[in-house]
Amino acid sequence: MKQIIIAILSLMVFSGCVSSSKYEELEKKYKSTDAQKGDLQKQLEQSNSKIEEMRLLITELQNQLGNTSRDKSKLQASVKEMQEAIADLTKRKQETEKRIKEFRDLTSKFKKFIDTGRLSVKIMDGRMVVALNSDVLFSSGSARLSKDGSAAIEEVALLLASIPEKKYQVEGHTDNVPIRTKVFPSNWDLASARSLRVLKKMIEAGLSADRISAASFGEYNPVASNDTKEGRQQNRRIEIIIVPDLSNLPGFEELKQMSGEQNPVDKVKAL
Repeated sequence: MKQIIIAILSLMVFSGCVSSSKYEELEKKYKSTDAQKGDLQKQLEQSNSKIEEMRLLITELQNQLGNTSRDKSKLQASVKEMQEAIADLTKRKQETEKRIKEFRDLTSKFKKFIDTGRLSVKIMDGRMVVALNSDVLFSSGSARLSKDGSAAIEEVALLLASIPEKKYQVEGHTDNVPIRTKVFPSNWDLASARSLRVLKKMIEAGLSADRISAASFGEYNPVASNDTKEGRQQNRRIEIIIVPDLSNLPGFEELKQMSGEQNPVDKVKAL
């Protein structure tokens, strides 16, 4: 293109259309324009280069922003988990403090019985237990309460009835010496009859029937060795369990949801 323009200008000079000085002026302007074009081309290339750099920088910043957002989300999740853990520990601590107080109160109520050795208050398998030796309550092989045993159960029932919002389970236990009578074919039957006899006596003494239940373990939950006389005596016992309220324990609501349990109102609505 440049050569064509110069050729045209040269032809115009030779044909007399423009003077030599005019030609030189036009050629100078052309060269200047050409130079400016080159400068602009360089600027364009520089601008393109800067644009590309900016695009790369934007991409990098976007990546960093994404990482920052993910890190922020992780941090927020960690904070939430820590808050939930603290809340759970706080609830567990409160529940533990409550159970310690209940145990102290129960021990205080039965102090007279404990001091005379007629019963003991202990924690077994996470449950509070009032344990009475069966030999004090019943004759050997019998489920009939002795006079002293009946009086002891009445006192125990009155004390337990005075504790609000608590339910109890009477559990019968024996040693491993077999019993095979017409009335009691096995230790299961003897332990069951004894626990039911205690339950009925406690109800007669004033404990509400909807707060108490009975169970039999026979010889299968010993607290001592059956190889000694003393061990067998410890195993022949009646235990009154203070049934724990699971609704106060952490995680109860989650377990309730998992089991798909509904309250009666929800069931009626569902129908």
